[in-house]
Amino acid sequence: MSAAQARNAVLEELIAKDPKQFRVLTGDRPTGRLHLGHYFGTLHNRVRLQDLGVELFVIIADYQVLTDRDVADNLTEHVEELVLDYLAIGVDPARSTIFTHSAIPALNQLMLPFLSLVSVAELNRNPTVKDEIAHSRQSAVSGLMFTYPVHQAADILFCKANLVPVGQDQLPHLELTRTIARRFNDRYGKGGAVFPQPDALLSSAPLLLGTDGTKMSKSRGNSIALAASADETARLLKGAKTDSERHITYDPATRPEVSSLLLLAALCQGRTPQEVADEIGSAGAAALKKTVTESVNEYLAPIRARRAEYAQDRDLLRQTLREGNERARAAADATLSEVRAAMNSHY
Repeated sequence: MSAAQARNAVLEELIAKDPKQFRVLTGDRPTGRLHLGHYFGTLHNRVRLQDLGVELFVIIADYQVLTDRDVADNLTEHVEELVLDYLAIGVDPARSTIFTHSAIPALNQLMLPFLSLVSVAELNRNPTVKDEIAHSRQSAVSGLMFTYPVHQAADILFCKANLVPVGQDQLPHLELTRTIARRFNDRYGKGGAVFPQPDALLSSAPLLLGTDGTKMSKSRGNSIALAASADETARLLKGAKTDSERHITYDPATRPEVSSLLLLAALCQGRTPQEVADEIGSAGAAALKKTVTESVNEYLAPIRARRAEYAQDRDLLRQTLREGNERARAAADATLSEVRAAMNSHY
């Protein structure tokens, strides 16, 4: 077991004992509808933490869309789609704070002092930045790309979050956030900590492949959106990639596409992929896809019903953001005031 995994086990015990000592920052970029990979990867865990009593801040990172794109297309629509998805899955705006990055000016004002605490070399060698640059949709890599980890540090530290759910690949980002918090405290803290050093809550979510057998992604057109209709879901799954073997078995190493479909059905049914595979047996890929389609549609039916209901009340979406933005602004203003006092720039 790695040190991160061991720490994760300790954190889960602490959350179970005293959830109110934790504040979580998590969120998404508004670049399209959320899909099943998002749901089983992160979304349902947010609701779990919220329902346990953890304080949840959910950022809609609209400015960060420009990290790897020249323009932010259909931004208003995408932001509203995210709010709809959040409400439909059970994020409760009375208990959690849903807000947009661009509505919190003080958050961005933390960027300048934070940037002074890291070197260009540290930004250059961040593996996540390198990967983002490799897959960028920009005509030229912008300066925002290099400051992305510091941008995320501001997102996390403005509300003094002490817990951040991440995948293994996001650990370098969070480590830089911890470094920035530590350096700020050392330089300006005057013996006290202005910022917590947030812990990573590692995701144990399995990887779901898209219908083409590659990573499920909004940009690849291989995902099943939470908002997709039952008929659209059936059509997408009918075209999902499998293999030539008729007997259905769960073997992620040698049969990744079949195994991902089994995993999806199992997650929806609350069973193991092996149990689903044994049930289908030699009935073949058609039976597998039928099972997955029925499982997904049954699981998503109440979520889709709530989403359709919320979609009829656009005023509720705007109210959710207004109230969330107000709470986030209050937290950011308080933090910025504390930072200015620590830096002797509170004139």
